[in-house]
Amino acid sequence: MRIETTETFAGPIRILVPTGSLGAGAREEEIRYAMARGMHAIATDAGSTDSGAAYLALGISKNNRGSVKRDLTVLMKAASDARIPLIIGSAGQAGGDANVDWTKEIALEVAAELGIKPRIAILYSEIDKATLKARNALGKVRALPPLGALDDATIDSCDHIVAVMGAEPYIAALQAGADIIIGGRTTDTAVIASYALWKGAPPGPAWHAAKVAECGGQCAVNRLASAGVLISIDRNGFEVEPPSLENQCSPHSVSAHMLYENSNPFLLTEPGGTLDVTEADYTAIDHRAVRVTGSVWKPQPYTMKLEGAGRGRYQTIMLIGIQDPDVLTRVDEFHDKMLAWLYRRTRDTIGPAAGDFHISLRMYGWNAVSGDKPPAGTPAPREIGVLFVATADTQEMATQIAKACNPYFFHFPIELDKELPSYGFAFSPADIERGPVYEFKLNHVVEVDDPQALVRTEWLDLSRQERAP
Repeated sequence: MRIETTETFAGPIRILVPTGSLGAGAREEEIRYAMARGMHAIATDAGSTDSGAAYLALGISKNNRGSVKRDLTVLMKAASDARIPLIIGSAGQAGGDANVDWTKEIALEVAAELGIKPRIAILYSEIDKATLKARNALGKVRALPPLGALDDATIDSCDHIVAVMGAEPYIAALQAGADIIIGGRTTDTAVIASYALWKGAPPGPAWHAAKVAECGGQCAVNRLASAGVLISIDRNGFEVEPPSLENQCSPHSVSAHMLYENSNPFLLTEPGGTLDVTEADYTAIDHRAVRVTGSVWKPQPYTMKLEGAGRGRYQTIMLIGIQDPDVLTRVDEFHDKMLAWLYRRTRDTIGPAAGDFHISLRMYGWNAVSGDKPPAGTPAPREIGVLFVATADTQEMATQIAKACNPYFFHFPIELDKELPSYGFAFSPADIERGPVYEFKLNHVVEVDDPQALVRTEWLDLSRQERAP
């Protein structure tokens, strides 16, 4: 499908990105500032993979409903008052169909409370397994490092699979007259660039401005002083400013955002092309705003990244706190000795029935985040928290392993010939069933000739109180 954009680009196009993620707290005073500056659209991302695979696998949001409803209320009212579109991508955190529907129901509730009747486009990008298998069989799916070729078993292991959309489905919805767009999984930049691209803006400035603005006020000098950011895209470049008079953007704060979730500070790959900012120039207009020129868009064959999530094995956890000075001066030794005894205890008491189990001890206050042994001479901590994690094929077995390890975990001495200590347990009962481990199973892209081939669009025209064709 060919997407039509407006024939002539009048520019500049002003887009408010009110917050880095829907539900994070859009600020009404910043929206009023952007309205006074003549904003043409409001665009915001609503999710990512940052918080892990569970949100796609389960079809739930990490944000609470109240915070999302509050932001939607503020943004839908502003968009309605200004008669401009509101564009939302990666709805409900993960952008799967269930996540999108959750956001849609909140938007419908808000519309009823505000007494507005917008025309809403719902964009779904979840893929059924049969479709993906068929495309894979045709050689249309390729792996990204470090994974290899995709097989049917891996596809079947996913609970939900999404294809990450580019700007084209949003442009099509705008072209068809959408007042509000609620989209499934999408690149952050595509959500923000779509309106300007629809209006005929040069793709280099449009995509670069969207990348800078994707996290709202994070591209400003003081990242806490404003929630959003206002971008103005013209024929030769773009300008960026915080919609709060108490904040500033600088050439450094703006240029640095190219490195956010991007390993290359000059190249950004998107569906259908690559943004190249090698020759970009960042100039301070005044003490608050920055102008950027020299951004280049390089088209390439269209691919959509695949994200698939599913459940794996099960875990049970226990937690203790330790202030024993003998342990704290020999934390590495204590970790290694205790872990060896816990494995021995499990094998002695459960035996082969435990299956291919795994136990880990995470020493918070020492090296729990990295897992690396601290350099020799590192001072002893004041206290540590030790998290026990048993992983097994079933929840019952993970819990049985925890119960078998309980006495050793709570009373293991650094010197075996000393009187048994008692460490501080956080909860009773001590063993907590964490449930399944959710994992991302895919790191692949799918080639498509039509950017909308894997996207389904549903229309809700509230002015007619029925679904429009």
